[in-house]
Amino acid sequence: MRPRHLAPLAAGLLGLLATAGCSRHTPLGQARYRTNCGICHHGGEGMLGEIPPLTGRIDQIARTPEGRHYLIDVLLNGLNGPLVANGGRYNFSMPSFRRLSDTEIAAILTYLSASGGRADPPTFQAGDVAAQRGATLGPSRVADERQTVDRLHPMP
Repeated sequence: MRPRHLAPLAAGLLGLLATAGCSRHTPLGQARYRTNCGICHHGGEGMLGEIPPLTGRIDQIARTPEGRHYLIDVLLNGLNGPLVANGGRYNFSMPSFRRLSDTEIAAILTYLSASGGRADPPTFQAGDVAAQRGATLGPSRVADERQTVDRLHPMP
């Protein structure tokens, strides 16, 4: 092979290596996100003043145990009330997605975490979700949890 042909090959291999770490949950997560979350959150950018953005935030929140716990609680129990995200103020009500399986919820959160564009995004496993499924919280309690997590680890 000629040296000038090696550059595209090397670039392609690097691209494959970069995506090799992506979770197996990403295709399932993307599909479930589109059918369950995308109607409100759109492509992850949200809607200013109404629906908070997700892209570029979930991976940051998921980097702490408290943040991971909170994110799972949001999908299992919903979220209600005012919040600040990326400096924007939102007052909305998100429904519970408890009807989804542990695998589907983990896949959605892993997909959103990977959409942040940062290296080594946190991943979620079905066991993480299963461990929290037994505790049913109301959406307002999840909002209280958010405030506690935000005090410990300021959220983007």
